[in-house]
Amino acid sequence: MTGTMAVPPDDPVDMSALERWMKARMPGFSGPVSLAKFKGGQSNPTYRVDTPGRRYVLRRQPFGKLLPSAHAVDREYRLIAALHPTGFPVPRPYFGLCSDDSVIGSMFYVMELVEGRTIWDGTLPGLTPPERTAHYHAMIDTLARLHTIDYVAAGLGDYGKPGNYFERQVGRWTRQYRASQTDEIEAAEKLIDFLPRTVPKQDRTAIVHGDYRIDNMIFAPDAPNILALLDWELSTLGDPLADFAYFAMNWVTEPEGRSGVMGRTGPETGIPTLEEVTERYCERTGRDGVPDLNWYFSYNLFRLMGIVQGIKKRWLDGNASNAKAAATAARVPGLAEAAWEFARKAGAE
Repeated sequence: MTGTMAVPPDDPVDMSALERWMKARMPGFSGPVSLAKFKGGQSNPTYRVDTPGRRYVLRRQPFGKLLPSAHAVDREYRLIAALHPTGFPVPRPYFGLCSDDSVIGSMFYVMELVEGRTIWDGTLPGLTPPERTAHYHAMIDTLARLHTIDYVAAGLGDYGKPGNYFERQVGRWTRQYRASQTDEIEAAEKLIDFLPRTVPKQDRTAIVHGDYRIDNMIFAPDAPNILALLDWELSTLGDPLADFAYFAMNWVTEPEGRSGVMGRTGPETGIPTLEEVTERYCERTGRDGVPDLNWYFSYNLFRLMGIVQGIKKRWLDGNASNAKAAATAARVPGLAEAAWEFARKAGAE
């Protein structure tokens, strides 16, 4: 899932057309252009663009038929273009958004290539306990910083719809799941009944990243600093507890080489406990505390189930952007069951 690979034959990008498009938008730009595809990611295909003078990153929608509101690279572009001038760690966008499918076959944008470390394992093997603590503090503080940005001043006052965020999101992911559904899963049906009836009250609005996890961050090569937060496809205005609860999921997820750290926290490892994470986040966002998180955990797994179901459908249709899509698709029933288990802890019967 790390590094790049040659662009697959079934994933063609017209490099001559891309070069002409870039040259028309940047004085002094010169080719030739070559591409390599990043291995990570299941949603929007992402490429390293090499030129004699500079490297860039291109992110595009998948080819083929897409689900409504999915793969919103236009929203990603708008978000990073608004956040970059504020100093928040996002890549610098270049050239503008290309919504003309005739250039490379789908909507895309080009941004800065941020050099640094991508970390997949939340247990941070190879680091000392103080280094782990510093990395987690950076993640907590960056999330708090995002949630305290004046989104109106940043030009994002209309970036999300009014009303309860979770009510909208439960409806959205129910529709997404239905649009890509391939099997009948009892736990999924129970969640579709339970979640909209029990939506918690929203008392704050902030920019919500939507997928705030360690492998969507680029850290400095030799310091616990976050240079860039990536993958804004699911971003919107909404309840900041959505991001916090999603991040907190790591503390109830088994370590499997990804972001889970359950059983690995405390002074011996240097990974803060969930109580310490909550205290630091609340201190930096002016909160008195957070509610019981079981409903939020159930929702987050339900949403992930919807995302993975979409990957499964694209895989079955031959449009998945990652070679490991088949293995990812097999996770849908397990995600539904895990989401229902947290729903039961939140009071579902």
